[in-house]
Amino acid sequence: MTATTPFANLPVLEEFRTGLPNICGWEAEIRSLVQQDNPVFLNNTNQSLQNITAGFACALHMHQPTIPAGANGELISNLQYMFEHPNQGDNHNAEPFAWCYSRMGDFIPQLVSEGCNPRIMLDYSGNLLWGLQQMGREDILNNLKRITCDPQYQPYVEWLGTMWSHAVIPSTPIPDIKLHIQAWQHYFAAIFGYDALKRVKGFSPPEMHLPNHPDTLFEYIKALKECGYRWLMVQEHSVERLDGSGLHHDDKYIPNRLVARNSLGETISITALIKTQGSDTKLVAQMQPYFEAKGRGKQQIGNVSIPSLVTQIADGENGGVMMNEYPRDLIRVYHEIRDSGGNHSGVVALNGTEYLELIEAAGANPEDYPTCQAVQQHKIWQRVDTEKATPEAVEKAIAELKETDHQFHMDGASWTNSLSWVQGYENVLDPMKKLSALFHEKYDTLVQQDPSVTQSSDYQEALLYNLLLQTSCFRYWGQGMWTDFARELYRRGEALLGVNQLS
Repeated sequence: MTATTPFANLPVLEEFRTGLPNICGWEAEIRSLVQQDNPVFLNNTNQSLQNITAGFACALHMHQPTIPAGANGELISNLQYMFEHPNQGDNHNAEPFAWCYSRMGDFIPQLVSEGCNPRIMLDYSGNLLWGLQQMGREDILNNLKRITCDPQYQPYVEWLGTMWSHAVIPSTPIPDIKLHIQAWQHYFAAIFGYDALKRVKGFSPPEMHLPNHPDTLFEYIKALKECGYRWLMVQEHSVERLDGSGLHHDDKYIPNRLVARNSLGETISITALIKTQGSDTKLVAQMQPYFEAKGRGKQQIGNVSIPSLVTQIADGENGGVMMNEYPRDLIRVYHEIRDSGGNHSGVVALNGTEYLELIEAAGANPEDYPTCQAVQQHKIWQRVDTEKATPEAVEKAIAELKETDHQFHMDGASWTNSLSWVQGYENVLDPMKKLSALFHEKYDTLVQQDPSVTQSSDYQEALLYNLLLQTSCFRYWGQGMWTDFARELYRRGEALLGVNQLS
């Protein structure tokens, strides 16, 4: 099925090109679309700020990696592998997982038909969407299209952008950050249409991972803004105030302004909604953000009084609590809100962009949001004169801090501080960096000279392998089979780029 478009100057995007996902080729056309700054929810929201004391916003993150594990080594979804190998590990959960990917397409229409006023934000990796296409799971995709493309359900559902291949940003080569973001936009538009892509204004980073190296964070925010994103979801403990202190308690429940300064002293900022700490799947599955919001009230930004917002995200399919408790509690809580007469007053469900548009239409100015930066950065700027910053001075400060401060690191921060996506994974990271370097060495000058190069099948396939190798699962899921998959992806990508293969 091909996404149709009323956008006369834009090409109709096929979901597949040369048998591969359509992840590149129309960068300028998509940029012109996503950079439009029209309201997304403001004109069709059924909420009004004056009656709301607090809101809660829940997001579901969904992902399955692409692996070279088909019958003849083809690229397939790990979900397909689970179906084909039901006796390994927890692969017997393949169909429950598939149901989780589909079920919001049932729950939202059901709740609306029952007189409820639900909200949900959805974050699906490009790998997962491609895998569902490969498997012919039109049942799942059509369910998602129902709540994405039918105007009846658009006030209730917000899609969040993400990295196409679930790459954690701090260890992604800087030139590839924007390629992941653009690839997801291409593929999302091919499946759901340009009108749906126009409404994607919030960004959900894989593993909630925020880079704290000054140059990586700067380029990340720059790429987000160039790709039309207005806000970013960040984990509470991944940011700090400019003086190094933690966020004040009340500030977690209003928008913040995330500022990045690079090693040349240039600054850039984007609005951040703060995901509070906690056991993510349990909190979302049991609708805890709703109950937390009951204890929150209005807050002041500048001269405007706005409702607090409790923001939370969790894996949408992972574990018994999401599979079993979430459907029960989701329905129960929205019935409770409806039956108490609270669909439009008191504590209500809101989506991120809807909330920001409502408070900014009421006069809240993003310049007045509390300012934060990536954690640990204050230590760098204590040592570097921001008026005279140079890459050499920043790297010197980082090196000195690593020597003298055992708590200092440039690995970024994510949902959990107990895991690193860097330490102990040189056997994946080194090939990843090398393949990226080979890709850019071959294509950057060609694309600069002729942007239509990105429409070629050679570029498309090389880009695909470059992005696939950066999937975090090849580290997060441990040494062995997963690092072997990474090495095979590297071998194929290297061959595509015409380089002698490693033994």
